[in-house]
Amino acid sequence: MPSDQLLVIAIFLVTIASLIFTNARPSGIFAGCTLALILFKQISFDKVLDNATNTGLITLVLLLIVSHSIDKTAFIKRLGRAIVSKSYKRSFTKMFAVTFGSSALLNNTAVVASLLGPIKQNTMHAPSKLLIPLSYAAILGGTVTLVGTSTNLIVDSFLRDHGHPGFAFFDFTLFGLSAGLMCGLLLFLMTPLLPEVKAASAQFNSYLLEADVAANSELIGKSVEQNHLRNLPELFLIEVVRRNRVISPVSPDFVIQENDKLIFTGNVQKLENIEHIKGLTMFAEADGLLSENLTEVIISNRAPIINKTLKQVGFRALFDAAVVAIRRDGESISGKMGELKLQAGDFLLLATGNDFHRRDNISKNFFMVSEQKMPRKLLPWQEYFTLAGFVGTIALAALSIVPLAIGLLFFAAALVLAKVSSMSDIKRNLPLNLIIVIVGALSLATSLETSGVINTITGYTGPVLENMAPIYALICIYVMTVLLTEFVTNNAAAALMFPFAYGLVVSMNLPIMPFALAVAFAASASFISPYGYQTNLLVFSASEYKFTDFVKMGIPVSILYGSVVLTLLNFVYF
Repeated sequence: MPSDQLLVIAIFLVTIASLIFTNARPSGIFAGCTLALILFKQISFDKVLDNATNTGLITLVLLLIVSHSIDKTAFIKRLGRAIVSKSYKRSFTKMFAVTFGSSALLNNTAVVASLLGPIKQNTMHAPSKLLIPLSYAAILGGTVTLVGTSTNLIVDSFLRDHGHPGFAFFDFTLFGLSAGLMCGLLLFLMTPLLPEVKAASAQFNSYLLEADVAANSELIGKSVEQNHLRNLPELFLIEVVRRNRVISPVSPDFVIQENDKLIFTGNVQKLENIEHIKGLTMFAEADGLLSENLTEVIISNRAPIINKTLKQVGFRALFDAAVVAIRRDGESISGKMGELKLQAGDFLLLATGNDFHRRDNISKNFFMVSEQKMPRKLLPWQEYFTLAGFVGTIALAALSIVPLAIGLLFFAAALVLAKVSSMSDIKRNLPLNLIIVIVGALSLATSLETSGVINTITGYTGPVLENMAPIYALICIYVMTVLLTEFVTNNAAAALMFPFAYGLVVSMNLPIMPFALAVAFAASASFISPYGYQTNLLVFSASEYKFTDFVKMGIPVSILYGSVVLTLLNFVYF
């Protein structure tokens, strides 16, 4: 074997070993791999740049950028609030249906991140009974369409690089839908095996927040339970003020009425989970100041406003600011915010006007603590525009009218023009680590092919492969990819295994499509390890699961999933 092939194999093995046995970030490992390939002249810098502008990678980046705008809408948040009910069977079914369906069109990691809070904070069922199924439902749903998971787009880019037209939008649907529904049923039957453990407690400072029920509120006439007000992530309804009477504790059967003041306590960073409820107005929102940037202050010990209420001091006019939330360390507070007597050391979260920092009375009353960036609530037309635009972009791609990458590019630009997103949002949400991983994996895969390593390996295995039935070759590729994806990232597993699958296809003179689909499905089949897929890691961090919990649930699901996919691939293509 020539020295350049040995060198590429060595870099390949070191990369795999580093991913499995070290705690280094995959982006750092693949960056080092790419630099080594360039240093030893196994790939040109121009080819690395070509990989960085790969159509599949660009499509993936655009999809992730657009997904962040989708996440700003109330759509997923409303679904999240409605998922959990008294019946575990109903909760599981709704959770699986919502997650599976949403993940077919939206980035499945973003879907899990949005639904994690309501499930983790629910008071009806142990979160551990729903969190692993949540992750698995997202993984399964992501395999139904081309855009459901980044893995599909990566394999699609490899196909195009090898002169193939690539995947059609629904090429995955028969296999992904069949495997997903069967695995969903198996998962429900296995739920008694899930542990009953509490969610890991989140660390945040609890503020008191007030929201008024307007005449057009969707909450009126329904109970707290029917309105899912107990399923708000890291926000808790502690009391209701009705006609100057404080009602606490608030029972699940308590019916909300017009002009009620709902008092919440919890994490102010989750404020958007209240804002998206129709007809619920935040205390500061009524003053027209609530925006993205909030200022946190502490009332000084010599402040003239001590022992006075917000109404008595005329807070809005005095400071050109409105109080969004109040926190008092070491003491619980309750009642209407406007009637609370302020004390020295109180933390106030303020929505400020343009004149706030120019007022000469600010330093006499407050110590500045920090500026906080809060998610901005979208206007109704912006929500409709975002959701309708995304559905339209996907539909045009599915009907082969407009290529997905071009549609997403123009849609992302439209979101900026509509002020749903901004250039700073795009910069902040640019998945740089993921880009480095994919470019590195593509570069390594290119080197394996151009150096002749793939041809050499298939040459050695040729005599064995000639007598092998296509289904057995397909099973080998699938199993090898599954084993790899449990130890490294799903995208890396797909990128590293595709060249071997392609070499096998060429040597056996077989169609490429079933093998490309096998690599894509197997790379997404990370059910056994909490570290192999992003959604698993999210739920693993949110609850006190053990590694064995994933092994116990994941092995049967993985076996059934693989069996269904391989059986259907064999039936359709061979």
